[in-house]
Amino acid sequence: MDSRIYIKIFFMVISTFIISLCIVPYIRNIARHVNALDIPNERKVHKKPMPRLGGLAIFIAFLCGYMLYGEPSATMNSILIASFIIVLTGVVDDIKPLKASHKLVGQILASLVITFYGNILLQDVSAFGLYFDFGIFSYPLTIFFILGCINCMNLIDGLDGLAAGISSIYFATIGIIATMQGKFGLDFILTFVMLGSTLGFLVHNFNPASIFMGDSGSMFLGLIIAVIALLGFKNVTMTSLIIPLLILAIPILDTCFAILRRLLKGESISKPDKFHIHHQLLKRNLSQRATVLVIYFVNILFAICSIIYVLKDPILGYISYGILLTIVLLFVFNTNVVFEKSIKEKIMEKLKK
Repeated sequence: MDSRIYIKIFFMVISTFIISLCIVPYIRNIARHVNALDIPNERKVHKKPMPRLGGLAIFIAFLCGYMLYGEPSATMNSILIASFIIVLTGVVDDIKPLKASHKLVGQILASLVITFYGNILLQDVSAFGLYFDFGIFSYPLTIFFILGCINCMNLIDGLDGLAAGISSIYFATIGIIATMQGKFGLDFILTFVMLGSTLGFLVHNFNPASIFMGDSGSMFLGLIIAVIALLGFKNVTMTSLIIPLLILAIPILDTCFAILRRLLKGESISKPDKFHIHHQLLKRNLSQRATVLVIYFVNILFAICSIIYVLKDPILGYISYGILLTIVLLFVFNTNVVFEKSIKEKIMEKLKK
């Protein structure tokens, strides 16, 4: 492969890394000035007020990366407009928390811009010798997919460095696959620009964090993750559909379990609680840092499986995915991620009868 590609990747990552790294201290001061602070409570893990708005640093580095390496297009315009909407919604929430329904309005507006103006759609899928054309349903499916990614990242952002680290693993994995396959389109640029931006922020956000990304960061990361996945759906096969989702297996499963858990309790699916996967690891006497590193490790294993599946051996990839998912599900069943122990015991008693 042309060495110029690797040089370009290096400069995309290092330049956005430095911009993000250097701008975070200024964002931290601004957050304190406008009182954008995350105040501890019984649901939070941190013990002192922490500045939020860290997502602004990631967003600004992303904009600088686009100006340096991107090319103007209607597609890119839609991404920029949607990003501005989602970051603005997050900034307002970071300063003065919004109702879940109000945040959803901003998320939907951003999704509509991507779908209708950018025309970035999940239109069809071919798999196992079958072809599915979603037709008019491609629009609601795409919007649902974008909203799902945004809220997955929003829900997983519960420990120092967790959302930023998971996102970095995602961007790195997609970047490796795109580079090895010789795909150097818009998603290639976005992937490496976002990798540098997120890693630069992670230096300040890893435990012990000096700043949180807030909803301005987690929702923005979710949006860009969705966009990169959708851009990879051009000439869609099941591979390009499944791989991005499996790299994000932990946040996706955590979100699904959270929704199921709250429905079983008769609670609103947007009600916060302390039963997420990372909370269950903390209850097993792991430190914050150890918990985050364990989740990183599992995510990296999923990423390796994805690389094996795409670039090496699909069968071995399937087997690896199956083993990892089984391990995660066994962990979930033996914790309170979905059911509280008292409920599980009642279910087991009924099954025995």
